[in-house]
Amino acid sequence: MADATKNNSRTRKEQRQDPIVAEEIDGMSKPQASNTTTASKRTNAFAELMSAKKPKPGLVSAEAPVKPLKWDLDARNGLGLYIEHPEKNPEGLVVEYDDDFVVINDKFPKASVHLLLIPRKSEYYEQHPLCLLSTDSAFRAEVQTRVIRLKQLAASELRRKYGRHSASDLSYQTALSDLMNSADPPPPDQRDAVLPPGRDWLSEIKAGVHTHPSMNHMHIHVMSQEMHSPCLKHKKHYLSFNSSFFVSVEEFPLQGGSERYKPGTWPVWDMKCWRCGENYQNKFAKLKAHLGEEFEAWKKE
Repeated sequence: MADATKNNSRTRKEQRQDPIVAEEIDGMSKPQASNTTTASKRTNAFAELMSAKKPKPGLVSAEAPVKPLKWDLDARNGLGLYIEHPEKNPEGLVVEYDDDFVVINDKFPKASVHLLLIPRKSEYYEQHPLCLLSTDSAFRAEVQTRVIRLKQLAASELRRKYGRHSASDLSYQTALSDLMNSADPPPPDQRDAVLPPGRDWLSEIKAGVHTHPSMNHMHIHVMSQEMHSPCLKHKKHYLSFNSSFFVSVEEFPLQGGSERYKPGTWPVWDMKCWRCGENYQNKFAKLKAHLGEEFEAWKKE
């Protein structure tokens, strides 16, 4: 009886620190219908990856089977579904995979583009991200290399979504339109060499981990910063990506005594707009409305 009380107390404490709410944790263990989009409607390489089509077979070596997971027994192990069988493209969320990592679209995205980079090797499954990224230099280097590429791809997806609305991207969009209407347009991997830079969409992308992750499996968030999503529903959602609770990949390695290892009382911190800095304190509904206005202005920059 005493053990059960202790475990319940620990669970309640974890839930108070979780960056996502209980129904989202539970939802990770409940498959949803695939929302596959036809790749032919996409206009760049990342858009094709983001289209939720089934990943190409044969990318995962048959000689390196993944350790079976009991992902369905614990909601916090929900990411195990994508680690164990990425070739099946569970729920249409898998973007790409290889023997070492799988990249998925977050099931509950908190921004226009929200990816998860998830290690597939069993020794990384339940290691704390702050400790792992600070102490394992080889793993950290691999993550940083992959994050650089994913940021670039995420920036391309932002441009695809919003470039036509952006004043600072007008020169790029105009030149791209002229190029694609030319008699012999270059392939996608050669276009940037002949196009003006346009808007710096890469600066709109961030990557990092939570001080106290909700899900058991190690994962890294790669996402746009505008926080535009119907899944942004709670104060904790916002603060978990817009406070020191979110540790960017560039900050690693952390020193052993770093304060970043301590989540503190982050769920009660004030909420400040990511774009203008206005303090909304504990008023999430007002912040949410303001974020909608900021999104429209940000999109047109």
